[in-house]
Amino acid sequence: MKDYKTDNLRNVGIIGHSSSGKTALAEALLYYTKTIDRLGKIEEGTTTSDYDVEEKKRGISLSASVIPFEWNDKKINLVDIPGYFDFVGEEIQGIRAIDVSMIVVCGAAGIQVGTEKAWEYCNKMKLPRAFFINKLDRENSDYDKVLSDLKSKFGITVVPIQYPIGKESEFTGVIDVIKRKVKVHDKKTNKVELKEVPEEYLDKVAECKQMIMEAVAETDEELLDKYFNDGELTDEEIYRGLINGCCTGEIAPVMCGSSLEVIGMGALIEDIIGCFPSPEKMVRNGYKKLNDNNDTVKIDEEKPFSAFVFKTVADPFVGKLSIFRVLTGKAVADSIVYNSSKERNEKMGNLYFLRGKSQIPTKEITAGDIGAVAKLQYTATGDTICDSNNKVIYEPMEFPDPVISMAVLPKSKGDEDKISSALTKLLEEDPTFRVSRDVENAETIISGVGETHLDVIASKLKNKFGAEVILQSPKVPYRETIKGVADVQGKHKKQSGGHGQYGDVKIKFEPRVDGYDELQFVDQVVGGVVPRNYIPAVEKGLKDCIQHGVLAGYPVIRLRATLHDGSYHPVDSSEMAFKIAASLAYRKGVEIAKPILLEPIMHLEVMVPSDYMGDVIGDINKKRGKVLGMEPVDGMEKVTAEVPMSELFKYATDLRSISQARGSFRCNFERYEEVPVLEADKIIENAKKLRELRSEAL
Repeated sequence: MKDYKTDNLRNVGIIGHSSSGKTALAEALLYYTKTIDRLGKIEEGTTTSDYDVEEKKRGISLSASVIPFEWNDKKINLVDIPGYFDFVGEEIQGIRAIDVSMIVVCGAAGIQVGTEKAWEYCNKMKLPRAFFINKLDRENSDYDKVLSDLKSKFGITVVPIQYPIGKESEFTGVIDVIKRKVKVHDKKTNKVELKEVPEEYLDKVAECKQMIMEAVAETDEELLDKYFNDGELTDEEIYRGLINGCCTGEIAPVMCGSSLEVIGMGALIEDIIGCFPSPEKMVRNGYKKLNDNNDTVKIDEEKPFSAFVFKTVADPFVGKLSIFRVLTGKAVADSIVYNSSKERNEKMGNLYFLRGKSQIPTKEITAGDIGAVAKLQYTATGDTICDSNNKVIYEPMEFPDPVISMAVLPKSKGDEDKISSALTKLLEEDPTFRVSRDVENAETIISGVGETHLDVIASKLKNKFGAEVILQSPKVPYRETIKGVADVQGKHKKQSGGHGQYGDVKIKFEPRVDGYDELQFVDQVVGGVVPRNYIPAVEKGLKDCIQHGVLAGYPVIRLRATLHDGSYHPVDSSEMAFKIAASLAYRKGVEIAKPILLEPIMHLEVMVPSDYMGDVIGDINKKRGKVLGMEPVDGMEKVTAEVPMSELFKYATDLRSISQARGSFRCNFERYEEVPVLEADKIIENAKKLRELRSEAL
């Protein structure tokens, strides 16, 4: 692949709802430009961008992949971005690599949740966007209806620069609205030829061109005056206005075709080159220099080198592959660069352009282009690498917090170290993934954005690293406490010849009411009935005992223990004897003092469109939750509630189902609260069975 100047590059992200045909579109463009000689199919697992084992098995894109191709001395970097909601982290990473996002919409299904979310992401990132209405060869596909829906949903900025010839099975080509010509692909010369528009389409094309001129005129005072005075704009003025309007996000061009039938690909490429801005025209948002007041950066190949690492791939054989976008200057192979995020020097070895899993070696990568380098020692996703004489640091990416957690159990004994090492590598490539250790229950917990996300992690552990695991819901950290008061004696006396053991304590157990959960030990011993040197042993004995309650074996909290009496033996008493006496008093006292089971209560905040409010509240009530309030926030409804933790392990899936993936939530621990009697009985019974199974195993 030859080197390209910045103005000959285009970086386009293909985003949108899952199954709208994004991967098939990328494949069609590669095939059309003769980059590949066979059209890959998702069902057969032969596409260029979906090369991972899991992607082939599931038939969906799981990670953002870079697919460059060349056309008439221009290089277009396509970034195929997953549409499935569990892989939103890949969408965030992919968007940081591109200049324009092309939102793919199915001509039959129309606007879907993923279409809306893609538009929202582009707004948030202030990223130029366009639409591609795909699958126009499908039954029930309707370009005019989808276009009308896009305009009513997203506004006047949506303008059709292409119009289809024919519908459904009779869809045969695409009209260039601006030039008023039909774009036909000549298979012999592999070039796009312009032909006259059929007469029956002339009125429609005129109407679409009027829309374009109005939208373009709105973006520029000079063009607006000319449009008012003359009633029209020249093609050159329209193209100039489109590029400027696209740059600022004020215009979203609409194109169309069929990726499966490879119809409209030539027209699409011509319009990507003609209507989409090159990197040097972009004042790119989202790359704010952290040490600068300016929140944008101009892509410029004349300035010193700087680049942003937007993605990391962990390969068990190749090692770590860092994929980056050069923003200024050039990346040069075998050079020393500075990682300003980690404040360390890095050796850049061999550089590559990526096309799916293929690595194309190169000596340099210029500003605006996308490349990769292997085995950087310190660099991670979101880091800035730059020339050591021009130290800049770009704003890192913000990823959503994980919303679902599962416990990871090794399928084979002895795999723990292998699993731990593999999870560490997967953490490097997936910023929406977390690993933690639940010491209390001796569980490794993995957290992610959805059930499918965690299922894919488990599959990667098996396929990439040979570590098979079982996923199950984490154990709930229940607690126990008491509601009553008990004043009991604990006496340990053992004399069997020789040195004996003697410890005697009287302890009053009652609930701790000052708001703290730790054991409150009170020493009220008078007259030396328990010698001072044994009192710490009593406290230590109680602290050891409260790790296991009398109902289900969970730790005991909010306990006040007052040592007020006892006795000792001048020879046989010892610290160990008093620890045992304290444990006897504990067991007896807690059983008498009305022990109860407590469960963790979570503070839940749900953001959801008002249409789904009733269903969300009904579901919270089913989960033994308590709704605290509702308020409108940014066009959504915010529902605040308190819900038991045990009911929320699969809430990410439940909310997605209830709200058609339009809702989001966050939760955090609030407090412990008494478990209802019926629920408590089940928990105690389960704990009893588990203890019996463990004792049988031993």
